[in-house]
Amino acid sequence: MTGGNSSTTQRFIDVLRHDVPASLVVFLVAVPLSLGIAVASGAPIAAGLVAAIVGGIVAGALGGSVVQVSGPAAGLSLVVADLVQVYGWRATCAITLAAGLLQIVLGAFRVARAALGVSPAVIHGMLAGVGVVIALSQLHIVLGGSPQRSALDNLIEVPAQVATLHGDAVMIGLLTIGVLLVWDRIPKVGFVPAPLAALAIATVTAALAGWKFTEVDLANGLSQLAGPILPTGDWHAIAASILLVAVLAGVESLLTCVAADRMHDGPRADLDRELCAQGVANVVSGGLGGLPVSGVVVRTTTNVRAGARSRWSTVLHGVWVLIATIAFASALGLIPMEALAALLLFIGVKMVNLGTARGLRGHGEMPIYFLTMAAVVLLGLAEGILIGLGLAALLALRRLTWVSVEVTPGGGRWRVVVTGSLIFIGVPRLTDSLRTIPRGADVDLLLNVDFMDNAAFEALRNWRLEHERAGGTVEIDELHDDWYTAAANGIRVFPAKTPPKMDWSWLPWSHRRPPEAEANLLEGTREYQRRTAPLIRPLLTRMARKQSPSHLFITCADSRVMPSVITASGPGDLFMVRNVGNLVPRFESVPSDDSVAAAIEYAVGVLGVSTITVCGHSGCGAMAALLGEAPTGLTAVGNWLRHGHHTVERFENTPHGSDEPALDHLCRVNVIQQLENLRSYPMVDRLERAGKLELSGLYFDIGTARVHVLDVEGFTPVPELRPDEFAQGEIGRA
Repeated sequence: MTGGNSSTTQRFIDVLRHDVPASLVVFLVAVPLSLGIAVASGAPIAAGLVAAIVGGIVAGALGGSVVQVSGPAAGLSLVVADLVQVYGWRATCAITLAAGLLQIVLGAFRVARAALGVSPAVIHGMLAGVGVVIALSQLHIVLGGSPQRSALDNLIEVPAQVATLHGDAVMIGLLTIGVLLVWDRIPKVGFVPAPLAALAIATVTAALAGWKFTEVDLANGLSQLAGPILPTGDWHAIAASILLVAVLAGVESLLTCVAADRMHDGPRADLDRELCAQGVANVVSGGLGGLPVSGVVVRTTTNVRAGARSRWSTVLHGVWVLIATIAFASALGLIPMEALAALLLFIGVKMVNLGTARGLRGHGEMPIYFLTMAAVVLLGLAEGILIGLGLAALLALRRLTWVSVEVTPGGGRWRVVVTGSLIFIGVPRLTDSLRTIPRGADVDLLLNVDFMDNAAFEALRNWRLEHERAGGTVEIDELHDDWYTAAANGIRVFPAKTPPKMDWSWLPWSHRRPPEAEANLLEGTREYQRRTAPLIRPLLTRMARKQSPSHLFITCADSRVMPSVITASGPGDLFMVRNVGNLVPRFESVPSDDSVAAAIEYAVGVLGVSTITVCGHSGCGAMAALLGEAPTGLTAVGNWLRHGHHTVERFENTPHGSDEPALDHLCRVNVIQQLENLRSYPMVDRLERAGKLELSGLYFDIGTARVHVLDVEGFTPVPELRPDEFAQGEIGRA
């Protein structure tokens, strides 16, 4: 009993210490954004507050994530605005309620993971399009006018609106945007969120200056809301609207949930439970007359950064919104509508994230992003999403059927490299290329394919037989699975029940079986010359005159640490420093070491890298020596490890769990300390403070082959699923 009471007391203390302060920060962010999103949605102002309350209390209590914050999101505002125009507000509430029921059903059937298969480019393009539409509509209110019915009309009317500026409205809008732009750059005010500060300053200034403005209608608080009524009209369109709200809100919530997992080291999220919780929240919100609810990245990020440890922070933030709505409705009603419009304008512009678009360029998905954005702006949200999904499907099909055939003569033998998916669609290109090889020539055929169907196999086999009958020779080498060999021997490529064997063919050292076999470097160079060099020669030729890495990577000399493998990097990406213990001697340290300092100076000052990463690993021998577990007996090593005494001091003052080995804890602490040592270099410190250089820490757990991102508070695993990268973006910017 004593142990149970002690545990309960500790949890209560943790809530008071961490979750209560975090909930207050999130509350201060949620109130102004909820009001603004209600304005953009054409809904009653109080509907945004209802959604924030329900999202916090209901979704927070029942959700599958302990840190995600739910509420009204800007990404759904266009859908809601269209529904309000077509069916009216109370019928829109019924659609929200029905969408919640559908989400509960989908969660019960455990289909949440399927939502992560939506192309990130489509979601980002949709959000960017929504941002453009919001910005264009609210710009007219900021200028003192009224928005038009479509984004195109809003754009056309901007010059006329500018020509007839309304002084007071413009001043309020410009003041609000000005505060939003500069607030986070003002020292010692960061504890007050920029949206709250902007609305407060605009409200007080407008009142003191006697400016004319339109007040927010919150005189009756939550009592002004009415319950849902059944929508009337075409039931096919109503069903489509329910599906659209359920899917969009669900996808935003799940992707935000995945992003939240990257931000903390607590329990991982249960996506199906989260989807059901979002459904329950939408049922309650729709029933009470509130906006649709979904998980929101900005509020979730704020929650984590404020130190939240449990779902109590999310729940309490909803409680604070409820109290504020009941107790301070009259004060909230003093906010100028023009200030809310300026806040929405700012949010809309931020939703057009060109950084995300640049990230999609490397994957060839920028056309999806921009086409989806343009279609949302010009045609509508549903149409834009469908067009984006269609283009994404076409590009995916193109990639699946893509094949490259390179035929080059040289050294008395012809070389043919086939790369991609070799199926019937690529057979004409393959046969046309093979016909260019002279009869009787000796040929090396390298098949770097991830799939080969029967049509492609028959085409290759017939060409090979014909070429060999003409006196030529054909040597076939398959760099991945033996598709051609298996088909030639009548072996099924996909065994029905036989488990797949461990295959190392994707690694440069694939010729070594097993991988622990002793390395033969001379044989390895021959293997490189035969397999790899022809494939990477075009890339290295372009890089031969100049290197332009984006990262300085400092890691241990340990033979088991593979920087290129664990970071999925390639030639030209990493400017690398390796030493015993991945140590960074402090600036002008004694004894001095110019080797690491020279690399830092050259990487930052000459090459202009944008990030410096320190990567430690488990079971580090240098750290064991610092603990006295592995005496070196080597003078040079002992002298070098003097640079680790700051690590030992930090280790002795950093508590760690009793179930964590001291050596592994020291290895992680060492990475954090080396990041601090990097900041002792004036050039590094100056560029980091200016936002031009980013420092990061990694920890490679060799036994589990997992990489962890480190910060001062601890570490979090690097996600294994591709959607995690996507969910880090601008989903639910508000």
